Amino acid sequence: MNIPRRPFGNSGLTVSALGFGAGQIGDEALPEDQVGQLLNRALDLGINLLDTARGYGVSEARIGRHLAHRRGEFVLSTKVGYGIPGYADWTYECILAGIDTALGLMRTDVIDIVHLHSCPLQVLQQGAVIDALDRAREAGKIRVAAYSGENAELEWAATSGRFGSLQCSMNLCDQRALRGPIAQASARDIGVIAKRAVANAPWRFDERPHGHYCEEYWHRWKTLAIDPQGLDWQELAIRYSAFAPGVGSAIIGTTSATHLERNIGYVARGPLDDALRDEIDAAFQRHDQNWTGQL
Repeated sequence: MNIPRRPFGNSGLTVSALGFGAGQIGDEALPEDQVGQLLNRALDLGINLLDTARGYGVSEARIGRHLAHRRGEFVLSTKVGYGIPGYADWTYECILAGIDTALGLMRTDVIDIVHLHSCPLQVLQQGAVIDALDRAREAGKIRVAAYSGENAELEWAATSGRFGSLQCSMNLCDQRALRGPIAQASARDIGVIAKRAVANAPWRFDERPHGHYCEEYWHRWKTLAIDPQGLDWQELAIRYSAFAPGVGSAIIGTTSATHLERNIGYVARGPLDDALRDEIDAAFQRHDQNWTGQL
């Protein structure tokens, strides 16, 4: 299996078209040896972007524990802004402390991409938290100052000139950013990471999963009534997101090595036919009910 790799904006980094979303491995109930095998398997199979966050439980610590010896083989992405004892959330000092904490947990001297994690618009516009990212970059602690979020905040970040990377929800049920901030980022040579790349897999449910995090995407998926043209829904979704215009890498989380290998196999098949992609895009634009990006 061969995963395409691409330049990540003008950062000088190169990323795999499929990245590993490390949220699920933050669950302490997941056996430690399973996590170690999964992370190393991801690298062995050609994934070179790992995305985590301060808020993902023990995820950062586990990446450090199991992959510090392979640090030169992957691009490391995390998110900060909150949850550091002794610091108020969304302050200059909290950003710097969050970066230092992440460096220690992940046992590295530098983090490639550091996002402000769903930072409120007013805080972004005030600029102090972005100044903190700049200071960390000047100190050699991070390589790319980034923003992860949706909607008005994402739109502001895409045109602010302050970020070298964006992360947002982008999938066949969540396309608004594709023709807005992602297109703007691409025009400015800013790297883009697409999260929720399989729309939380709504096809798992026969009926609307009320109260489930997948409920909104299930509603959209049913409304769009896309014809997968014989493809498995997981394959359709992954190939749509991973090869969307302007996307550097589409991240998907899993705790299963079997699922990981299956997803890599889908990406190795390349982009969807143009006619099918156009149909998916047209369905979203036809049925769009002011569907905003999902956090």
